[in-house]
Amino acid sequence: MGKTVTTYLIDGDPKGTQYAFISNKICQMFVVPRSNLSYLNTQEKLQKPAFYILIGEDEDTKPKAYIGETENFCERVKDHDSKKTFWQKALIFVSKDADMTKADVQYLEYKAIKEAKEVNAFVLNENKQTPKVPNLPEYQQDSMDEFFEDVKFLTSFIGCNIFEQSQPKSEHLFYAKGRGCVAVGFYSSNGFTVLKGSVIAQTTVPSLSWKEKRELLLKEYTAMEDDKLIMTSDKVFSSPSAAADFCLGRSSNGWAEWKDKDGNTLDSVYRKQLE
Repeated sequence: MGKTVTTYLIDGDPKGTQYAFISNKICQMFVVPRSNLSYLNTQEKLQKPAFYILIGEDEDTKPKAYIGETENFCERVKDHDSKKTFWQKALIFVSKDADMTKADVQYLEYKAIKEAKEVNAFVLNENKQTPKVPNLPEYQQDSMDEFFEDVKFLTSFIGCNIFEQSQPKSEHLFYAKGRGCVAVGFYSSNGFTVLKGSVIAQTTVPSLSWKEKRELLLKEYTAMEDDKLIMTSDKVFSSPSAAADFCLGRSSNGWAEWKDKDGNTLDSVYRKQLE
C-alpha cells in the first residue's frame, strides 16, 4: 500500500532544516542540523512536549545516537548543545494536531530505546538504561504505538536505520563458507545483511585493505562461543563484497561468494535477471 510523504525544505537544502509528515497521519518530524538551532525559536510546537533523537557519526564502527523526551525541546537542546559533542542533527517528533502529554513522549522514549537497542545499528552508550513503561491508559498506548510506527517510517525515509529490523525470507538466504566461516545473510535495498548467529573467520589475512576496521567490527558484533566467533547481532554492509570480506577475513567477490541453498550465486539470482 502506497504512502504520500510531504517534505518541506526550510532553507532549500536537502541536507538542511526540514520537516516531513505522512498524509492523513498526525506524526510530524523536524530535522534540524546543529548549525541551525536558531530555527527552533520560530516553531511553537518545538517548545512543547516532544520525543527526539540526536544523531552523530563519531564512532569507528557505527553511528551514534541519543534518544530522549522533553516538555520543551527548544530549552532542552541548549543543555545538549553544551554537554554532548557527538551529534550533528536532531530529529524531533511532535503531533500536527493536539499537543502530546509528558506521559506520551515518555512512552515513545521507552519504545524507541528498547527497539533501537535490539536493532543495535547505532551506538547508544549515553542511553544507559531502558526507561520504565509510563502509566498510560490502554487506548492512549494504542495511539502512541501507531504514532511510533510512523516515527520508524519517517526515520527510515530520511535514511536513518536506527529502528530497521532485518526481515529475511528463507528463499532469499545466502551462505558464505571458508576459513572456518559459515555465515548466512540476505540482499536487499539496504545492502547485504549478515545475520546473528553466523560463524565468522577468526583471523584476517594481512592483505585485506581494511583489516583494522574489520578488527573493530569483530569487537562490536561478535563473541567467542565454543571456540567459534559468532555474530551477536545482525549487521548491514553496503555491498555483498564488503559483507563477504568481513565474514571470510579476506578480499572476495561477494556476488560469487554468497550462494543460496541450491548453490546459485547472488550474481545469478539478482544481476543475471537483468540480462
